[in-house]
Amino acid sequence: MKTIGIAITGSGSALPATFLDNQGLTELVETSDEWISTRTGIRQRHLAKAGESLAELATAASSQAIAMAGITPQQLDLILLATSTPDDLFGSACQIQAKLGATRAVAFDMTAACSGFVFGLVTAAQFIRTGVYQNVLLIGADILSRWVDWQDRRTCVLFGDGAGAVVLQANQSDRLLGFELRSDGTQNDCLNLPYTPESTELIPGVSVGKGNFQPITMNGKEVYRFAVQQVPEIIDKALFRANLSVEQVDWLLLHQANQRILDAVAQRLNIPEHKVISNLAYYGNTSAASIPLALDEVVRQGKIKVDDIIVASGFGAGLTWGAAIFQWGK
Repeated sequence: MKTIGIAITGSGSALPATFLDNQGLTELVETSDEWISTRTGIRQRHLAKAGESLAELATAASSQAIAMAGITPQQLDLILLATSTPDDLFGSACQIQAKLGATRAVAFDMTAACSGFVFGLVTAAQFIRTGVYQNVLLIGADILSRWVDWQDRRTCVLFGDGAGAVVLQANQSDRLLGFELRSDGTQNDCLNLPYTPESTELIPGVSVGKGNFQPITMNGKEVYRFAVQQVPEIIDKALFRANLSVEQVDWLLLHQANQRILDAVAQRLNIPEHKVISNLAYYGNTSAASIPLALDEVVRQGKIKVDDIIVASGFGAGLTWGAAIFQWGK
């Protein structure tokens, strides 16, 4: 049986036009630009207005990725949307499929929070490697501003909105060189966007739990400790699976959560600063969108070349974390 590989052949990104800088946040909560930037590296974040939808952002990012890949939406076989904040709780991938006019593509959402893009990349690759699909669109998109408590200074300084996308295609050589995924539900309470039900009696003796989702809550110290410890370890495992050394890595592309995490992980792996991709100063933590957003930015700047080896790692709620090593282009 002939081995089918995958190649990542296109990228795209989209952001809401509105942004809020750290100075603007000082009007909402007791904080300062210096406090936020020194602890997180974030200086501003883009925020979606009430009339802007996740599907619109994701469609704009997807159109760019499809164009770069040199295919049409009608050639897509599968659309995977990694998100925790769909416009509709039943999912938004099908809306994106319709907006793109990708009439042949099956579409569905998947949720792994800030790890969503890496989990989605590995999932998409399996459909191609088994010969089922040829062209897959993978989107990471989130509008976390909908679920932030803007009076909670521990969380409101961190998050922003955006979308990023890539096209994966069947290829003679396999450009996904190795991966490793992990979950630990025992630490689930470190980062939550919980549903809180209230008992509503329908008839005597029959009650249901009606309610709503509550704003994001996070134990920042625990999440930081988890990321700094687990991310270098999982990258090492993925490198081992790929039969690569750290020295062979051209770019380190981490989930853009906190500059201190990026610096600590790079230091533990002995990866020099010039190989670390970082744009969180301008966008904040955009959850599943952060890795493809940062990837698209450096691709369009011409920094990433064909055959460059990229280590991508996502980590977040669940708790979930994972690493995927791939070469850019065909």
